[in-house]
Amino acid sequence: MLIRMGIPHQLRPQVWSWMVERRVGHIRMKLDADGSYYSKLVKSKDAQLPSKQIELDLLRTLPNNRHFSSMSCDGVEQLRSVLRAYSIHNPAIGYCQGLNRVAAVALLYLCEEDAFWCVVALVEHTMPPDYYSTTLTASQADQRVFRDLLSEKLPRLHRHFEAAGVDTSLITFNWFLCIYCDNVPAETMLHVWDVLLSEGSKVLFRFGLAFFKSVEEEILQLPDYISIFNYLRVMSHRMHDVRLLTQIAFQALNPFPMRKINRLRAIHLDKVNTELQELDAIRKGFVSVRKNIPDPDAESDEDS
Repeated sequence: MLIRMGIPHQLRPQVWSWMVERRVGHIRMKLDADGSYYSKLVKSKDAQLPSKQIELDLLRTLPNNRHFSSMSCDGVEQLRSVLRAYSIHNPAIGYCQGLNRVAAVALLYLCEEDAFWCVVALVEHTMPPDYYSTTLTASQADQRVFRDLLSEKLPRLHRHFEAAGVDTSLITFNWFLCIYCDNVPAETMLHVWDVLLSEGSKVLFRFGLAFFKSVEEEILQLPDYISIFNYLRVMSHRMHDVRLLTQIAFQALNPFPMRKINRLRAIHLDKVNTELQELDAIRKGFVSVRKNIPDPDAESDEDS
């Protein structure tokens, strides 16, 4: 509860380290008994394929932050090391969309090795499985859960979006995947991280709904898809009032039982997996048909 009130800037490194250790201490004891696990990952040569995408994303991560603004910045080298190390630590995920920003925010307050363990804590012990997989399956499911919660908690706004044909996931997907570090004021983003590290992934839904609730009346005045979507594209920039957002998230939106979140996640995860399987079957069928179609160029060559 105290963390919901805010962590002082100067105490954030210690508090984040403590919360990360609380989540991954057991696994860290097994993997890092001699204290060399991270350094071995950094020195490993096994991350060649993920490294290419990592290099492309380094300067796109937090371009306006002085620690990550150029290749000569210390933060960029640390970010490269953390991402490469994680891709080796968890080859099932390797490197995918969103991980660069998660790691960069961790590096703002933690040393390089602790930032690595923070990524482990978030990806493997806070978010649902497959949140950062190649198909982003659980991330897709969470967007459907969010839509259900929006319908329940803010029914007028939900109906307004439905009438205008607005798909909120076009805006909120990055909020969740990047843990609110994409176009959200720094103090708001850091407060979301404070509470997320303490309380878990339900916080994503609480603050997402609080963002919408705080500007609900303004959105309801917008008449059509274009005006609503243009507003939503820049809405997160306006989320400066951390105290108001926290009050909405943890008081105005209650009750918010985790068992309901888990039930909705299970329902929508099953639907997303079914849809992905159907798409994969269609893709395989298309490839099979293509293979059986004669190549007209080859036939013309034979005729000549």
